Amino acid sequence: MAEVVAVCSSSEHSFSKPVRDVITLEAGLGVAGDAHEGVTVKHRSRVANDPTQPNLRQVHLIHAELFDLLRSKGYIVTPGELG
Repeated sequence: MAEVVAVCSSSEHSFSKPVRDVITLEAGLGVAGDAHEGVTVKHRSRVANDPTQPNLRQVHLIHAELFDLLRSKGYIVTPGELG
């Protein structure tokens, strides 16, 4: 069974996002209040190229095993630190 380890969001475009106690997922939009929320693309480079593109990255799901792999290679990365 899958388990959610952390949820993170930020209203600003920044690399890291603070861990939240709770988030609200909005169908077709993403995480309420997050910088990537919306129907059209939010990544600045993609907006500059074509602001009408559909937003395909409203929510990022990162498997916990990635943190274990990074730790084994000497990188200490925690939820919210991967953008």
